[in-house]
Amino acid sequence: MLADKTSAKNLITKLFKKYPEPAIALRFRNPFELLIATILSAQCLDTRVNQVTGTLFTRYRTAEHFAQSDTEKLEREISSITYYRSKAKTIIECCRKLVSDFHGGVPQTIDELVALPGVGRKTANVILGCAFGQQAIAVDTHVLRVASRMGLSYSKNADKMELDLVAQIPRDKWTRFSLALILHGRETCTAKNPRCSICVLYSECAWPEKTLYHKKNNAAS
Repeated sequence: MLADKTSAKNLITKLFKKYPEPAIALRFRNPFELLIATILSAQCLDTRVNQVTGTLFTRYRTAEHFAQSDTEKLEREISSITYYRSKAKTIIECCRKLVSDFHGGVPQTIDELVALPGVGRKTANVILGCAFGQQAIAVDTHVLRVASRMGLSYSKNADKMELDLVAQIPRDKWTRFSLALILHGRETCTAKNPRCSICVLYSECAWPEKTLYHKKNNAAS
């Protein structure tokens, strides 16, 4: 954990200065589209998902459309997505539950969202934060990595890390914080060869290997 609240506050200030208006990369026009896009995005690049949903959402506009679709047809339409067969099945099952339990709408509580096929806490929090404007921390692979390096949480379990983060980050900053941390993980604090020499959070970082990569970055430049 971070040693004190001052360190957490400094980290947030520097992170928000770099990313004043962080946004999700997935394209969507409503909560339902974000739900489907987020399911498709598991272990798949957001750019690829956007390419697929650009056409997909012109053919399937509602939960009813997906619920009534043919699995093999949907598989073909999303075949460029990783694990497209299992995702096609999941999307159809999810939409059938939306139709049967929520009149085709997307629920707005964490408990109802995680009860949907294919929806875990990360996906649910993405929807709550980005589609419904609620404060939520979505813990993906980037957040797991960066938060651990920063010393915010050393848990390898996403749900447990979420609890650690909500205990340290002011509630009114939850969504913005997690979106900014995701961007930081993609652009600077990458899994391989992190760019420590240009990291705005370097002084707040608790990762022992940061000095090694800082020197490595400088030597390569």
